[in-house]
Amino acid sequence: MYEQKTKETDGDVIEFIESVESSKKREDAYKLLQIFEETSGFQAKMWGPSIIGFGSYHYVYPTGHSGDAPLVGFSPRKAKISLYFATGDPDRTLLLERFGKHTTGKACVYINKTEDVDLDVLKELIVQSIDFLQQLYPAKK
Repeated sequence: MYEQKTKETDGDVIEFIESVESSKKREDAYKLLQIFEETSGFQAKMWGPSIIGFGSYHYVYPTGHSGDAPLVGFSPRKAKISLYFATGDPDRTLLLERFGKHTTGKACVYINKTEDVDLDVLKELIVQSIDFLQQLYPAKK
């Protein structure tokens, strides 16, 4: 049976940020922490050893595979900062066109530093991603 690797933990977010080697990445992580908390309305939680997530949703794929994931999040990784937004939302592409210097992977948006991007667009990406996921996977009452 498949076991989900990235789960919400009791890890300390501040302790994790303080463990980031690069002082610039630490500074950016604190800035992102404030933006994500204020914009999402959710308190930061550690997901796995290195993802700072905000809110959560339960997904179920057509294959029957299911699990929980943060609505949005980020990770100050050694090479770049990974930003986690909803995949599969066509509106995300339009926002990313105005976002600034970034690259994208299958599930992540990568930035070098917060100065490279438009922080107002970041806030729009956070809100749009949460709205998209909450519509796609409504919370069970």
